[in-house]
Amino acid sequence: MNKYYQLQLIAGILSMSLIFLTSCHKVNQNQKMNKQTISLLDHWEFKQVEKSEWMKAEVPGTVHTDLMNNGKIEDPYYRMNEREVQWIDKVDWEYKTAFNIEQSSLNNQHINLHFDGIDTYGIVYINDQKVGETDNMFREWDFDIKPFIKEGQNTLRVVLESPIQKGLVELEKHGYGLPAVNDQSEIGELGDKQVSIFTRKAGYHYGWDWGPRLVTSGIWRDVTVQLWDNNKIDNVLVHQNTNQEKADLTITTALDQPSKKALKVVAKIDGKVVNETTSEANATSISQQFTIENPELWWPANLGDPHLYQLEIELYEDAELLDIHKERIGLRTIKVVQKPDEDGNGKSFYFEVNGRPVFAKGANYIPNDLFLPRVSDSTYHHMIQSTLDANMNMLRVWGGGIYENDIFYDLCDEKGILVWQDFMFACSMYPGDKAFLESVKQEAIDNVKRLRNHASIALWCGNNEMEMAWAPGREDMGWGWKQQYTPVQRKDIWRDYEKVFHELLPEVVTEYTDDQFYWRSSPTGGDGEIAHYEHRSGDMHYWGVWHGEHPFSDFRKYIGRFMSEYGFQSFPEFKSVKKYTIPEDYDIESEVMASHQRSGIGNLRIKKYMEDHYQVPTDFEDFLYVGQLLQAESIYSAIQAHREKMPYCMGSLYWQLNDCWPVASWSSMDFYGEWKALQYFAKDVNKNTSLIVNHDDKKLSVRIASDIDIKDESELNIKLMNFEGKVLFDISKEIQPIEANMTAEVFSNKIGEIIKQSKSDEILLVTTLKNKEEVVDTDYHYFVLQKELSLPQPELEYTFTEKGNDLLVTVSSDQLVKNLFIEVNQEQAELTDNYFDVLPHQKVEVLISSRKNEKISKNNLRFKHLQQTMVEVVK
Repeated sequence: MNKYYQLQLIAGILSMSLIFLTSCHKVNQNQKMNKQTISLLDHWEFKQVEKSEWMKAEVPGTVHTDLMNNGKIEDPYYRMNEREVQWIDKVDWEYKTAFNIEQSSLNNQHINLHFDGIDTYGIVYINDQKVGETDNMFREWDFDIKPFIKEGQNTLRVVLESPIQKGLVELEKHGYGLPAVNDQSEIGELGDKQVSIFTRKAGYHYGWDWGPRLVTSGIWRDVTVQLWDNNKIDNVLVHQNTNQEKADLTITTALDQPSKKALKVVAKIDGKVVNETTSEANATSISQQFTIENPELWWPANLGDPHLYQLEIELYEDAELLDIHKERIGLRTIKVVQKPDEDGNGKSFYFEVNGRPVFAKGANYIPNDLFLPRVSDSTYHHMIQSTLDANMNMLRVWGGGIYENDIFYDLCDEKGILVWQDFMFACSMYPGDKAFLESVKQEAIDNVKRLRNHASIALWCGNNEMEMAWAPGREDMGWGWKQQYTPVQRKDIWRDYEKVFHELLPEVVTEYTDDQFYWRSSPTGGDGEIAHYEHRSGDMHYWGVWHGEHPFSDFRKYIGRFMSEYGFQSFPEFKSVKKYTIPEDYDIESEVMASHQRSGIGNLRIKKYMEDHYQVPTDFEDFLYVGQLLQAESIYSAIQAHREKMPYCMGSLYWQLNDCWPVASWSSMDFYGEWKALQYFAKDVNKNTSLIVNHDDKKLSVRIASDIDIKDESELNIKLMNFEGKVLFDISKEIQPIEANMTAEVFSNKIGEIIKQSKSDEILLVTTLKNKEEVVDTDYHYFVLQKELSLPQPELEYTFTEKGNDLLVTVSSDQLVKNLFIEVNQEQAELTDNYFDVLPHQKVEVLISSRKNEKISKNNLRFKHLQQTMVEVVK
């Protein structure tokens, strides 16, 4: 046989072998997997333990929502109903269901009952035999039920003990109370007995300065029976060393138990096998290493594509498929850079993604409801899409709520939203006994393992505001907490703090993550420096505006390296307020409006700031509208001030994105998902490249803040006009290429040379930045406070164009229109813009659509602008 035919024969044999091997692998993949899961979410009933009436229940669910669904209580969010349901948390509740198990399933070596979450104190029974207890809302729970299970019908009962009664026992055991300033024990009819800190349960359930006190219980996440033989995957850790050229990955698959036999693990990326590894006998985990050349990196929003790869891990014993683990991963590096300043008086604090500094733009995020299981997937989609639409790239999951559901992090991964993840401790001090520490440790391990592989996780933070509130070693700082205790108690309380936040939590993060960053408290200066308004390291919470009654101008005075909290309140719009009130409540000082304002002095604080900046309307609906403008203008100015200080300041996260019930609060989206004025203003000010215009008695300045490089020359146009549209000053200039993460002054002039003889209450400055004829940003700058503007009464024209179910609204006016608000009296409407100014003879287009895919009708629109709320200085 000649050499040619020999080679052809060999090639044919190899080809047939490859087909055979591939076919064998497909057979293995298509066979039935060893592990089985039975969902237990149907046919639940519940009752109060002391009573006999069983009622229909929902799982996942809560006691409060089940009582509502059965007509036993009214909606606690409506008017003053919250006060009528405080009895619920002081009694025990029982839930039960039944499920069937076939004889063949009983032959499995392992049969576990798994709870993704029980809130909080549960006693679990299978067929009336106790199988275990729970005492931490944030943990997952597994119980071996093989000894208790039988063929046919089985019963599952969960007795939920009162978190208040349990808390009172722990308080008595501790001997003295601990600081818990947001625990509304008086509303809960407990007097001064604050028990929230003794229970590993969402702190905001006990009340907060934006939330009610509704201490619910329930089986709040999924329940399953898991059956398997031999072994299964417990968890997977992805360790990566990634750059533009390659990603070196180490995948560690932890097994449920040591394996007597060797097991094989197959790793796939986007469906392609990248590694097969066989373990030694008695292994508890299996590691695999492989490289992805020229990886597609994961980037934060507006800086690149947040690309995700599909990772699959298959576990085999011989040819038997035991388990499959699937998740999406992003290839990226995230670092927190703390570089000493040249003068040695501070350190930088910023996030570096894939070697690129990132200015963090975003907000703090709280749970979307007190009754967590009723938060729908569509709500999560709306929240994260709204974050992206507002040109944000980071959310801070705040420590008084929950470690969020998987869908939250999945969506952040998809949209490129970085996550600052607090552990669930906030604004309190906590005990440090052995049982408490062990519970916290397991809680931390559960959640770190669940969340660590998400591309969006940027930082783990120990707690919210506890270090700042206690201020160890500084009698002149803090919230006055430590002064309430004896020297011995002080020492014990701070020692317990250090056990959790200086030892336990950082150890968990170190052991169970891919070298992710741990930050002990927010805010802190780090290295023992307590955060305050003058510190030059770490992160800052600035509450001089609002709590300290500082003027808005102080947002430019007090700026840290990373602004992780600051805020200003507003009410929901009138459409939302009408859902939880009746006409007799339409007064900000009414009992109902005061109850739906948990900041105490909040409503009057809004009015005080409004008096400083706006004419205060006497009409209730107008007051709500102007209050939203007040909030939006204040936070807009804060974000501008922070971006103006790049790269000294590299983060601006306002308090807060969302609400957990209908309330006056610091949120930019109300409980019903409506965008407040602030959300629209944030969308504008958070653009990648933004104009910042300021003036004082002597000078007018125009700066450009940019998160990205603009390599080509741009054009800047500055135009002064009056409210009728007459141009009084007009200048254009070329702008040299713009560098990322910098703010540069591009124009300045004496204020007198700009305004000249014009009346400052009748003019505005319109500044426009263009790049290759594309408008990058436009800024409208006024020279007096809103209440001092001599605004005209404009003639507005509206045209409406139907685009399928959407409606395009075109607005024009003969004179300036200030803050035009389009109210859409349909549920779940979305607008491309709102609360905007309309220049004289300008046409503005707004597209209105429905998240419910309903047709938007022009008959459901109402229009309001600032001039309509003013009684003075309106021409």
